[in-house]
Amino acid sequence: MKEDRAKWDKRYKGDVCLYGQEANGFLIDNIHLLPKGRVLDIAAGEGRNSVFFAEHGYKVDAVDISEAGLKKAQRLAGEAGAEIHCIHADLETYRIQENAYDVIANFNYLQRNLILQIKRGLKIGGAVIFETYLMDQTALSSGPKNPDHLLRHNELLGFFKDFRVLVYREGIYGERGRERAIAGIIATKE
Repeated sequence: MKEDRAKWDKRYKGDVCLYGQEANGFLIDNIHLLPKGRVLDIAAGEGRNSVFFAEHGYKVDAVDISEAGLKKAQRLAGEAGAEIHCIHADLETYRIQENAYDVIANFNYLQRNLILQIKRGLKIGGAVIFETYLMDQTALSSGPKNPDHLLRHNELLGFFKDFRVLVYREGIYGERGRERAIAGIIATKE
């Protein structure tokens, strides 16, 4: 959508990375559980997770609606001596290639109609790592409030009930100096 693209380009404008340059903590803590190979980073933004994957030997496709975010991702990758492939696309119309990825990562983004594509995009033995906000976030002082973009309790677990769950967490966690209501999963396609 044009409005979403403009909104995110505006947010990512400037030299400072909106969410910092350090990868998501759930990813950092669990990278050892993920199979090596090709990864798709959904809603990659400014690329902090994409670059982390690349630094750990993955071949990375980073997809995002924001051209400004992806330019920062390329810059961040260059500074780290890493290589990522950026795909400028609206996830509402983008189609994930079937049976193409060893890992699909999704952080701080919820588009429920992508779940089936994520499952189909993974190779057998591939893993999804997915973490985003819960509906409990509405009671906290910051973060998203739109219920369309917030998970219900156990919803993320239900999305991947046909996968082998390696790690699951759900609750309110203190991270980066603030509280976040989140659910996170790592699960493999068997």
